[in-house]
Order: sequence, then C-alpha cells, then structure tokens
Amino acid sequence: MWKRGERNQEGDVVLIHYQDKPMAYARIEAIEPDMKKDWYQVTLLFLTIPAQTVTWILREAYIQGELFTMGGQPVRLEKVEKQKIGDRTQNTGDRINEQNKGEKGQTTKNPQPTVQNVKVLPFKKEK
Repeated sequence: MWKRGERNQEGDVVLIHYQDKPMAYARIEAIEPDMKKDWYQVTLLFLTIPAQTVTWILREAYIQGELFTMGGQPVRLEKVEKQKIGDRTQNTGDRINEQNKGEKGQTTKNPQPTVQNVKVLPFKKEK
C-alpha cells in the first residue's frame, strides 16, 4: 500500500489518544480497503488485559495520525517508534562477559549477570 517506515502500517504499534489523552496501545493487525473509496478497514489489537480486537473504518489520513472523531469525541493514532537497542545490548553483553571471565581470560560457558540492589516484594494473598 505504501512504503515501510514512512507511515503506519500492519505490524506497527500505535498509541491511541482519546479526548486528547493517551488511552491505550494497539498493534495494527490489518489494513484493508473498504467498499467506500479512500476508506480502509483497520483491525487493531488493543494491548490491554484482556487483549481486544476491533475494526475501525478510517481514511488514510486518520491512520497516519490526523485527528478524527468517534461519537463526537476526538481520537488520534500516534505511531510508537521502535527503540534502538543494538548499542545497549552490546554494551551490556560486554560488561557481563567481563564479569564472568574465568582463568586465562576466557568467558565461562554459562555466564550469569550480577544482580545488585534488588528488593524482593512479598506476595500477599487476599483473605
């Protein structure tokens, strides 16, 4: 339909704003043409507990973040950008490998990260 990265499309996570306030995250499951020209059936998986699937009929501009209304209330989809974790993962891995080096500077077979400053919260059953 359109080029990846430029616009919201299937597989993207969006933050849904309702009445100008963030309401929920959702993943775009499908975008299919509607019978009305220039409108699309957008299937969203709300990332809530429990997860819910809804289908909204929207124009492309609304899918891309333009404000629209539902039942007279303002709604907007905001794309959630993917986080770049490559550098962080590499740095963390290097630190763990340094902590787990055995004799002769070789990394042990099953490196275990060192955990510090951890507070255990007890689970309390309701009576």
